[in-house]
Amino acid sequence: MTPTDLKRFSLLAELSDDDRDALFELLEVKKIRKGRSVYRQTGEADGLVMVFSGTLHLSRKGEGELGSVGEGQLLGTASLLSMGQREATAKAETDCEVALLSRNAYRRLVDDHPRTACRLTEAIAQDLSALLREALEPLSGT
Repeated sequence: MTPTDLKRFSLLAELSDDDRDALFELLEVKKIRKGRSVYRQTGEADGLVMVFSGTLHLSRKGEGELGSVGEGQLLGTASLLSMGQREATAKAETDCEVALLSRNAYRRLVDDHPRTACRLTEAIAQDLSALLREALEPLSGT
């Protein structure tokens, strides 16, 4: 895995090569075996999860299956900016390779590479705004 691989993620595609290099240095890359959890519901939401390969299954107690996410998808973008609990459990359906950007690593990014952190924060804000607009659409009556 290289910094260029971060282009797979739409949220990160617009970052410059220098920004991707700075971000990549702070990632914790993990291989997750099939059947193992990346995180569990009600655990502390402590960062962003990037799925580089494989598929993660999402489930929530009392609601069952929520779906799956795969290569090029992100989980937990809001957890970089606010504290709270995970809303679901993410378990590997297949062997996976993921990268984690913890909240602490994000803070280091803010301190050491403020331009990169600003660009990442702007991308997260746009992503969250789109989700909010989508959620509010049924309420608009159009």
